[in-house]
Amino acid sequence: MQPNLQHTSKPAVESNRGFQVWWQMTRPHTLTASFVPVLLGTILSLEHGNIHIGLFIAMLIASLLIQAATNMFNEYYDFKRGLDNEHSIGIGGTIVRDGIKPKTVMKLALSLYGLALLLGVYICMNSSWWLALVGLICMAVGYLYTGGPLPIAYTPFGELFSGFFMGMLIILITFFIQTGTVTATSIQISIPILVLVGAINFSNNIRDLEGDKENGRKTLAILAGKKKAVTLLAFMFTFSYLWVLGLIITNGAPIWAVIVLLSAPKAIQAIKVFKAGISPIQMAPAMKATAQTNTFFGFLLAIGIFIGHIVS
Repeated sequence: MQPNLQHTSKPAVESNRGFQVWWQMTRPHTLTASFVPVLLGTILSLEHGNIHIGLFIAMLIASLLIQAATNMFNEYYDFKRGLDNEHSIGIGGTIVRDGIKPKTVMKLALSLYGLALLLGVYICMNSSWWLALVGLICMAVGYLYTGGPLPIAYTPFGELFSGFFMGMLIILITFFIQTGTVTATSIQISIPILVLVGAINFSNNIRDLEGDKENGRKTLAILAGKKKAVTLLAFMFTFSYLWVLGLIITNGAPIWAVIVLLSAPKAIQAIKVFKAGISPIQMAPAMKATAQTNTFFGFLLAIGIFIGHIVS
């Protein structure tokens, strides 16, 4: 069923919540999926010399802009395909609930991409122009995640694409612009972040499983079914912690990295809520806990690596 276009004429944005509406449209709980990899990649580069603060800030802002724009593309195309309504769970559905015109959302998303491109030019000027190609591919994937004739979000590969491009690749790009190289250690450290960023996407798909199924999506959560999907999510969490412990044992990470275990309660909370929840609104806190797991895990891993660098 197509959305009622009359919703777009509501003046809610101007008269009710103002800036809060625009802020929520960026889906701020997902933005740490960009911030954490940039921080981690930068901390990893300390072993190779001093940090270029300008490149760190440019990479951080560019990553956040691309993530926010991707979320807005998601908002736009979910509306166009009739997936959002006034009762949508979460902070999606701003167009139908708050009266923002779809064209405005698309223009804003493209503007954020434009700003990211300008920052990309600065980054390339101070590192390598090969990154221009990598950056353009990342931006294309961000758009095609929900745009285009066959959106990635409608396939079982959404977790893989989001984890690789918004997790691993951001770490490696950030590390490269500071050091001019990519090492085995930087790749190994990025793997659990790849998994956890993918887990954020997976948790969203578990929450929206029934609605996505009705709208013809073929996500991994739908193919697995809720029970197996939650089990797979638990495995993703477990793998991430065991991977870091394995790196510590093999001297691929400092012993201080063990503090990532402090984030485990959030992962446990996510699994418990998903197991107990039936409706999307009951499972929404589990999605939030999954995003927090990635945030806390990434921050703690960065702190552990930083401490290891200081005391070595």
